[in-house]
Amino acid sequence: MSELTLQLMDTHAGGDVSRIVTGGIDPLPGATVREQMHYLRDDADGLRRLLLEEPYGIPEMSVDLIVPATDPAAAAGYIIMEVMGYPIYSGSNTICTATAVLEAGIVPKQEGTQHFVLESPAGLVNIEARVENGVVEAITCGGLPSYIDTYRAKIHVPDLGDVTYSVAYSGGFYALVDAAELGFSLNRAEERQLAECAHKIVEAIQAERGFSHYTLGDVGPLPFLHFMGPVEQIADDFYRSRSTTYVHPGVICRSTTGTGTSARLALMHYEGSIQPGDKLETVSLRETGFIGQFTAVREEGKGHVVENTITGKSFVLARSEIVVNCDDAMVECGGLHHILTSAHPERS
Repeated sequence: MSELTLQLMDTHAGGDVSRIVTGGIDPLPGATVREQMHYLRDDADGLRRLLLEEPYGIPEMSVDLIVPATDPAAAAGYIIMEVMGYPIYSGSNTICTATAVLEAGIVPKQEGTQHFVLESPAGLVNIEARVENGVVEAITCGGLPSYIDTYRAKIHVPDLGDVTYSVAYSGGFYALVDAAELGFSLNRAEERQLAECAHKIVEAIQAERGFSHYTLGDVGPLPFLHFMGPVEQIADDFYRSRSTTYVHPGVICRSTTGTGTSARLALMHYEGSIQPGDKLETVSLRETGFIGQFTAVREEGKGHVVENTITGKSFVLARSEIVVNCDDAMVECGGLHHILTSAHPERS
């Protein structure tokens, strides 16, 4: 058998590592990138598990598989994989993938500002890239339309007491909680305690109720929680807030997350504290940040839906080819072997 390999580009945005799969996977069945995501999830989950579990990866990472776009308007498609499954959208993963397609030459890099479109499982995403001296200095991507589902509800949480939370949809359902009300100042020394606290709150909310998107319907139990620090006004149209996002038991994102930032914009609009054109910079436990801009609002579904963009910078960490050794007792190839191009050289 030929050596089984995958081509990778490791990147990070705000500290969150996105492992971009640039080669080694067969074309996937499906008329859209969303359908291809469903195929990976249901019939080839071995790729996600291989790259996020030992010995190749860790749960704090994400994986993005670059696939051919199915929409002629898009330069490329991508499928997002995380430890909790297959989100249809992610701001940090989109920033990393947009950078990777430029660095890999899939989209030719141009000095100055350039625009192109990527196809995510959630649909088309407009990308603005700023390139200076050949370096991708910033990516601005469209965030998903975001809205408030629940405002300042209360729930009793074991060991914590009564907790006040709001819920936003911004690519996934987010519980939004005030960090200070829970005794946190949002510094790195609190990371473990933040994860433990968030897990208790998310478990309590999941046990009490579910959530349904106005077009997507039931998208599963609420997975995420975003701790909000105080909002500081920096200029007439610019705000800043410390923030951190919980995504999985034991996992606090290193960045503030793009979808978490979009959720904050939806809440600030709901509370009447920002206007279209205003920006919010969310600052992480590691002092990294994303800038969300509230671009427009429209009436849809349950009420106001906030249109927004997310801006951040991604750094390339490594370009590599990994060997998939199916004889290794720690490697499970059963859910992967059938989509590896190197396992079927006649297809490459």
